[in-house]
Amino acid sequence: MSGARFLYMLVVYLLLPYVLLRLVWRSRRQRGYREHVTERFGYYLPHTDRPLIWVHAVSVGETRAAEPLIRALRARYPQHGVLLTHMTPTGRETGEAIFGGDVIRCYLPYDFPGAVAKFLDHFRPQAGALMETELWPNLIHACRARGVPLYLVNARLSGKSFARYQRFARLAHESLGQLAAIAAQSEDDARRLTALGAGSVRVTGSIKFDVSPPPAQLELGRAWRREFGERRPVLLLASTREGEETLLLDALAAIDVPELLAVMVPRHPQRFDEVAHLLEARGIRFQRRSAGMVISADTQVVLGDSMGEMFAYYGACDVAFIGGSLLPLGGQNLIEACAAGKPVLIGPFTHNFSEAVERAVQAGAAIQVPDAKSLAREARRLLHDPGAAWRTGQAGLAFCAKHRGATVRVLELIKLRDR
Repeated sequence: MSGARFLYMLVVYLLLPYVLLRLVWRSRRQRGYREHVTERFGYYLPHTDRPLIWVHAVSVGETRAAEPLIRALRARYPQHGVLLTHMTPTGRETGEAIFGGDVIRCYLPYDFPGAVAKFLDHFRPQAGALMETELWPNLIHACRARGVPLYLVNARLSGKSFARYQRFARLAHESLGQLAAIAAQSEDDARRLTALGAGSVRVTGSIKFDVSPPPAQLELGRAWRREFGERRPVLLLASTREGEETLLLDALAAIDVPELLAVMVPRHPQRFDEVAHLLEARGIRFQRRSAGMVISADTQVVLGDSMGEMFAYYGACDVAFIGGSLLPLGGQNLIEACAAGKPVLIGPFTHNFSEAVERAVQAGAAIQVPDAKSLAREARRLLHDPGAAWRTGQAGLAFCAKHRGATVRVLELIKLRDR
């Protein structure tokens, strides 16, 4: 064992009380953290004897991004099952919404050597794929020791994350060097990963471009639109984060668009009630999506308090704003909105998706605004000019079509071990 991994293991064990307290604390706001707790320490119920291909997707965004890869793996290896692991209850719920019973779902254990060993011995995966930027040294080492090829796919590494990993350069170098291969989203991601010690990096593009709007979701969106009122302008405020809703509601008050209906979808479900209280405190007439009621003509905001329906929300709107970007939170994925053919507005803070945002803006598929006031101005312009909105939406479709194909390139990298 290297000195770097020994120190890491020591820190991991010292942090165990904190890990348990954090799990209890998070369960106060989100009850899902109280469920399946034993899985986080490597204890699982019996499962099928079919050989498994394992995909790890931390939370909601990674799970949705993994959909094309998982479907492609199931088509290429029909004799294999797919094991999908998560770290958050919302990720697990999203996996259930997308795949139903077609995959096995569980939590990935915390990176304790014993827990990781139990996980690998229980499921015996033939290969593993970690989505985006998940580096767990003990997990990676255990896979290497058991001959399980482990891949980092759809990998991205921002400048901020690169600087953080550089503080643990030896451990990062060791972990990256034990991966079978890395599929990076961009040249910048590949350059940073290589600088940290990755030995086999291929630029494959982003799998997120291969996501296709499910027809059932689009049909649901059209049904919602009829309920909203087909002539009412609809502005979607998607994946909003804490602190943004106040800015957005202030901006909405300044938009001069008759009969405007805003649809606000918080990024995290544990905040649904918090946003509802904010709307109530402001005296805003709103209805919850979960109530399933016909939308009244005097309703100002629909609170999108549902999971797994993002494409339906895109299908029901005229213009989409992508949250997490008005405050320094890194932004959220704008590709799904582009794939639905909707004009996209996004704020200035997009470092987690910088390349995709830059390319979308250059392609005319998205408009980046510096603040909430500018967001209101651009939203008003697009809602008053359906032609401009349509052209921006069409540019989004062309933008997505141009960058598809990452899933096929990732599949070429993944090799299964013999049973």
